[in-house]
Amino acid sequence: MEAIVQVINDIDALVWGWGMILLLLGTHLFMTVRTGFIQRKIGTGIRLSVAKDPDAEGEVSQFGALTTALASTIGTGNIIGVGTAIALGGPGAVFWCWITGVFGIATKYSESLIAVKYRVKTKDGRMQGGAMYALERGLPWKRLGKVLAVLFAFFGGFASFGIGCATQVNAIAAVCKENLGIPEVAIGIVVAVLTAMVIFGGIKSIANVCEKLVPFMAVFYVLGCLIILGINADFIIPALGTILKLAFTPGAAAGGLVGRGIMMAMQYGIARGLFSNESGMGSAPIAAAAAQTRNPVRQALVSSTGTFWDTVIVCAMTGMVLVTSIMKNPAIDMGSISDGGILTTLAFSQIPVLGPAILVIGIISFAYSTVLGWAYYGERCVEYFAGKKGLIPYRVLYVIIAAIAPVASLNLVWTIADILNAMMAIPNLVAVLLLSNVVVRETKKYLKDLDQKDTTEIPVIDK
Repeated sequence: MEAIVQVINDIDALVWGWGMILLLLGTHLFMTVRTGFIQRKIGTGIRLSVAKDPDAEGEVSQFGALTTALASTIGTGNIIGVGTAIALGGPGAVFWCWITGVFGIATKYSESLIAVKYRVKTKDGRMQGGAMYALERGLPWKRLGKVLAVLFAFFGGFASFGIGCATQVNAIAAVCKENLGIPEVAIGIVVAVLTAMVIFGGIKSIANVCEKLVPFMAVFYVLGCLIILGINADFIIPALGTILKLAFTPGAAAGGLVGRGIMMAMQYGIARGLFSNESGMGSAPIAAAAAQTRNPVRQALVSSTGTFWDTVIVCAMTGMVLVTSIMKNPAIDMGSISDGGILTTLAFSQIPVLGPAILVIGIISFAYSTVLGWAYYGERCVEYFAGKKGLIPYRVLYVIIAAIAPVASLNLVWTIADILNAMMAIPNLVAVLLLSNVVVRETKKYLKDLDQKDTTEIPVIDK
């Protein structure tokens, strides 16, 4: 068993090594150039996200699709993941995490555009889309496209059990037991029941819950972080200086913070940023394809704001809270901490009452929303390779995993899910890069007139 675990860990280190980081970051930069720096339209995307397009085809509103995507991306990685980046890569990792989010907007825009462009509709009116349909319908090499599509769906379906369900429920149970004294078994049962009540209603039910939960949790967390930054106001400027300085050079700073050099800061900052916002992974476009939108560019702009909110805002807030809290509180011994969860807990606990409350409510709401968002992603992936008959067994298994996750040992599950996420990203990035001409053409066609309607008929599939 130890040998098997070691092999799995080695595979994880390989697939999430510099090769994957360079592929993802390279795609971010390439699509930024190809789209003419689409990041400049982030304000338009925010405006469109709260607009309705009821006359367009789709199952949920643009806002519903966005919040479903945000539900899965704004997770424990935004809190604990940033702490891990700082613990292992130094405070400079916060800068590289932020930079990754800025450029990742272009990839999120591109993958969402082709998801809507190549979406299909079932006979009962449900929208299906994502990397699998873009690969199958968009690539001129049909056999290659179909193989890559099935691989993406297969990896995505199984990844949802780990990264979307088990690890998130385990995080909820851990924080509830530690701070509220509630047994893990009880948490598992409660989360499983709540999850079943939502996911058996399909995308409309999931989107309806996410539309209400995501804005609340994001606003609550950001306001809490702003209050803590107000308490730590005298360290904000020094913290910014420390983050920028240690993003490029090794050295030490107040509070025992250590910069480990540009390579370490880049590696952990970029990796955590990519993991947090999922730009390039191909998950969020699955939700984007269900949106009511009159053309692919409108929804792509809306979807791209997800990376902005997730990394540019929420991760940056967490990074500043952690660095200012550590610098202000010498009791936090950075020299003995390599666990991001421990670092985050210590940093937030320095703020009486408010800090632990923000951490507990943040982790519970962020993790539960991720459970819902990934349930939908997993469903669409399973339906692609197993048909509609696979949906009920998938939902049942998803709920069972939610129930037992709090008492399971998840180190191996997390590592396997990590590998599956990388395996999802590869075919998705192939789709984005090979269909970049389509992205450019559609962008030129609709960006100047976003009210223009795409008259292309959406194919109906027999599933």
